[in-house]
Amino acid sequence: MPTASDLAVDVYDAVKTYRSMRNTIHALRGVSITVRRGEVFGLLGPNGAGKSTLVKILMTVITPTSCQGTMLGKPIGDKPTLAKVGYLPEHHRFPDYLTAKQVLHFFGAMSGVDRATRRKRAPMLLDMVGLSNAGNRTVRQFSKGMRQRLGLAQAMINDPDMLLLDEPTDGVDPEGRRDIRNLLANLRAAGKGILINTHILAELELLCDRAAIIHSGELHKQGTIAELTTFNAAYEIEARPTAATPAPSAEALTADLAHLAGAQLQITTKPTGEVLIRWATTDPADIQPIIDRLRAAAWQVTRVYPYRATLEDAFIKVIEQAKAQENAKRHTPAHSTPTAGGQP
Repeated sequence: MPTASDLAVDVYDAVKTYRSMRNTIHALRGVSITVRRGEVFGLLGPNGAGKSTLVKILMTVITPTSCQGTMLGKPIGDKPTLAKVGYLPEHHRFPDYLTAKQVLHFFGAMSGVDRATRRKRAPMLLDMVGLSNAGNRTVRQFSKGMRQRLGLAQAMINDPDMLLLDEPTDGVDPEGRRDIRNLLANLRAAGKGILINTHILAELELLCDRAAIIHSGELHKQGTIAELTTFNAAYEIEARPTAATPAPSAEALTADLAHLAGAQLQITTKPTGEVLIRWATTDPADIQPIIDRLRAAAWQVTRVYPYRATLEDAFIKVIEQAKAQENAKRHTPAHSTPTAGGQP
């Protein structure tokens, strides 16, 4: 278990409710997450799930209805702590007339970074995000991808211990996304805590250590990428008969292998005569007898590989379950309360 000093963010029971004369909107319903130092944590959820609301609570942009916990060891909402935090909003805007260097100096000054340090860090950060040749160009000349790179640089101008990034690769080309992944991996190795909110699940799967899935303001699942994607785990074996020695039919092979794995074993015959054998196990030792039996039966093993669900598979499964639970609650009839005499 991580200690308090290991945690960059430790939030529990975050609630945000918006009320009007007619409606009550529950943006967050008791969300709890932890982000460790030296870790990239992904915040997943559909539009309107409450992800940006949670990030804005951490940045004191909005006030929670209730929230407990700490960021960088200080209570959530502690203003001086924000000087050690880097923030990239989803829809950030920089003045078009400023150059990239001027943007970094401006935001560095707002974060309390002295002039000498800004002069040293600005060119270094522009180089880190691939804008070393664009420091004297104005923002109005930048593409969307270049503005995202500049946004990431401004989030690091104060050398933060914690980074909160809202859609950091939005509008960035594949090469740029790779560069950003490499940059964030280096920041993680340096001990920074990084919280990312994004819809690009493939990016998170490549980068994140842990993630949380939120739907309708509720936290539905949290864990490592491996923990989130362990369902449907299996080993798959592809094999084909050899020309030199006649191989038994797939039906005969199925009967021959059935006693080794029982119902866990699935065999699919392809039009080419090859077979795909799927065994619901995560232990490579389990599949060795299958491989031995295939070879003994004159089948040529062409491929053996572990299968697991993707983060996108896990996300869709959790969201579908959450929607099913909401529908079930919505259609459950309300029970009338009996009176003291037992009559409704």
